[in-house]
Amino acid sequence: MTEKIYEMDSYIRSFTAVVEECHPHKDGYAVRLSRTAFFPEGGGQAADTGVLGGLTVNDVQIVDGEIWHYVSAPLTIGVEVEGVLDWDTRFSRMRHHTAEHIVCSIAHRWYGFNNVGFHLGREDVTLDLDGELTREQIDAIEDEANRVVAANVAVTATIPTAEELANATYRSKKELEGDVRLVTIDGVDCCACCAPHVAKTGEIGLIKLLDFIRYKGGVRIHLLCGDAALADYRLRYAQSAEISARLSVKQHDITVAVDRLIAERDSLKLALRAANRRIADMQAATVEPTDKPVFLIGAEWDVETLRRVVNGLSERCVGLCAAYSGSDGVYQYVLGGSGDIKAVTAQMNGALGGRGGGDHRQSQGRVQASEAQIAAFWRELGADE
Repeated sequence: MTEKIYEMDSYIRSFTAVVEECHPHKDGYAVRLSRTAFFPEGGGQAADTGVLGGLTVNDVQIVDGEIWHYVSAPLTIGVEVEGVLDWDTRFSRMRHHTAEHIVCSIAHRWYGFNNVGFHLGREDVTLDLDGELTREQIDAIEDEANRVVAANVAVTATIPTAEELANATYRSKKELEGDVRLVTIDGVDCCACCAPHVAKTGEIGLIKLLDFIRYKGGVRIHLLCGDAALADYRLRYAQSAEISARLSVKQHDITVAVDRLIAERDSLKLALRAANRRIADMQAATVEPTDKPVFLIGAEWDVETLRRVVNGLSERCVGLCAAYSGSDGVYQYVLGGSGDIKAVTAQMNGALGGRGGGDHRQSQGRVQASEAQIAAFWRELGADE
């Protein structure tokens, strides 16, 4: 089997190995080596990237216990090749994975929650716990995690004997068989894990716990650390500075300023709605009483206003009454008055690409049609221009 260099030395950036097998695979070739520093996808962590024998490594997977490197062209069996890791990506993942161990160990020690999920991809880092936490509890975990970083304690990986493993206390998401690799953060945590980690917690840098949501009876937390956390902070700071400049307030006052804007917006929306309803009432009042179908189209009428218009028309007109509001080929509608409302609604939906329905008194929905198409439909039903 391929020697797993990454298990005992996470810091090797390049290595040489003999090509032991190579065969076509999908759009490229699968290569098995005598030894490798490329970490294959597993445990929630994506595979390492880099170059092997001058070819880009597109993926690394374990299949039936063997490690396969996927490249675009064949490599000659029996030839020694060089592998070079994308170190920036590898080191970032080492930092994030060790950070995840620290955070989960604290959650387990303080609250008894277990790590039941972890994803360390190219951009997104999430961890799942089997119990719910508040923002205050997550902040407390974050504080403790950063104290562990500041302590700069050792992180070591070992593969104990069966007897040593039987007497060891460690975290694991599942029952394990065969050799078990334990990653120990001195005085903090011991966890079964196959992935590369940093040698000292100080290498992680800042650990920042970002958004969190309830997830499958527990909580899913988004985590960033090191350079990624710094980049995230710079982006958020730049956005905060831009917002404060636009609102002409200090950055620490932007929440108050935004709340004020929201209140002003809501007040204006209420005033606009009231004005639109008055306009709608006046527009409906201009329609002469008739026994023919009538319809009106407004620009910014909500559903309640559409109902008011239809009810107003129905009081003075004998036939079908309809009101529409919208633009860009999408209009809401309410249909009422006398006549077979259901039949006309179905007919209109079919002719104007609509969806919606109701009962014998009134229906509502949405059509995908132009104002001219709506007018043409009602003319066919006998409405005046």
